[in-house]
Amino acid sequence: MTRRIFIGDIQGCSGELEALLEKVNFDPARDELHPTGDLVNRGPDSLGVLRRLRDLDAGGVLGNHDLHLLRRAAGTEAARERDSFDEILRADDRDELLTWLAARPLIRAWDDILLVHAALSPAWEDPVISLADIDPLHSNADSDFATRVRYCAADASRPPADWPPPEAPFVPWYELWLARGETGRTVVYGHWAQAGLVLREGLRGLDTGCVWGNSLSAWIAEEDRIVQVPAERVWSPTSLG
Repeated sequence: MTRRIFIGDIQGCSGELEALLEKVNFDPARDELHPTGDLVNRGPDSLGVLRRLRDLDAGGVLGNHDLHLLRRAAGTEAARERDSFDEILRADDRDELLTWLAARPLIRAWDDILLVHAALSPAWEDPVISLADIDPLHSNADSDFATRVRYCAADASRPPADWPPPEAPFVPWYELWLARGETGRTVVYGHWAQAGLVLREGLRGLDTGCVWGNSLSAWIAEEDRIVQVPAERVWSPTSLG
């Protein structure tokens, strides 16, 4: 049986990624690997993570840090003080890695699962259509929503900040999505480490803050099972990014 293994935000934590792959007994001949995005940045070995995931033919989706790397490389965004992926930009296989990364979509859909990095907008009738054919090298309102939002209002407007938690009309994006009453698909996402592991009907939130020193989490869909490994150490100060 093919297993789909979804992994929360890795953010350059290559040691923890290897430990998690071993713990789930990942078999590339049988299993599919789908990170929730944010493969790179803030952690110690973004280059190693990209090379490993490329070699494993991983699927997954783009996160905000992945978009930032692609835009840095293309010259459409400036460097940020806490960037920790410059080794990728200097690597001999830079172009191959960036081409592989850019081929990740913003959303993946199965009959029973939707995978997105951060959020689904209540304004999208069909999120797969809304997120199709978006250029990852330039900022776009829909790609920004899918990779950055935690709270929003029913009209899809966003609060000026996520912390402290904003007041009404802003609520966690998934409350509005679940209120649509759509059944049959579980939404898998990352990006929200402060919320920790989220296991609700129709929802799997997998960012458990590995880069903050917490844990790296996987959900094996066919077994409905969570597997976690502890972080080796605190790699980055906490933040909302």
